[in-house]
Amino acid sequence: MQVDVDQPASKMANVMFGRFMLPDTSEHTCQVASLDMDGATLLTTDVPPAGTIIVAYLEDLGRVELSAGKTVPGGFEVRYAVNGARLERLKQRIHWLQQKASGMPDGRKHVRYEPQEKNSQITLPDGRIYPCEVIDISVSGAAIKTEVMPSVGTFVTLGRQRGRVVRYMNEGVGIEFMKQLAPNQLPAVAGPVPL
Repeated sequence: MQVDVDQPASKMANVMFGRFMLPDTSEHTCQVASLDMDGATLLTTDVPPAGTIIVAYLEDLGRVELSAGKTVPGGFEVRYAVNGARLERLKQRIHWLQQKASGMPDGRKHVRYEPQEKNSQITLPDGRIYPCEVIDISVSGAAIKTEVMPSVGTFVTLGRQRGRVVRYMNEGVGIEFMKQLAPNQLPAVAGPVPL
């Protein structure tokens, strides 16, 4: 499932905290008052001049390069200072956060199970391997916790099972397997995950 990251989206009003670093390497705390596909509003007492490039570390989004915009009551507006694939990945992540905030279901079609052995590894197309934790698994895919966040649509290998990234989640990604597992191919499980 490929998300349309260019569709108009309403601003998110969920509370998100973070910090940002100015070019002089000073760090300042902030709160995200709104977030959409074009930019955000950061609430802070430390407002940089318009046009300043800052690096922010925001909950649920991670590291984001921003360009400071106009001052607003209690803070300032920002625009994303990235483009190309990096901007697409950021917009996919924002889209996922908007879905999560609206309570939309995650689209899983099959019963999810919690595996007894959670430790595994994810292999990226370039051969890099990262440890991961399998949160849940079904015959059609898995949710994993990992520090690496491949773009939606990236083909990966989870353990020995090939799949592709279909969504972002808290601290990880959802993977859809290229070929569904037979029920007897599921690893030893502790039981179904409640919906």
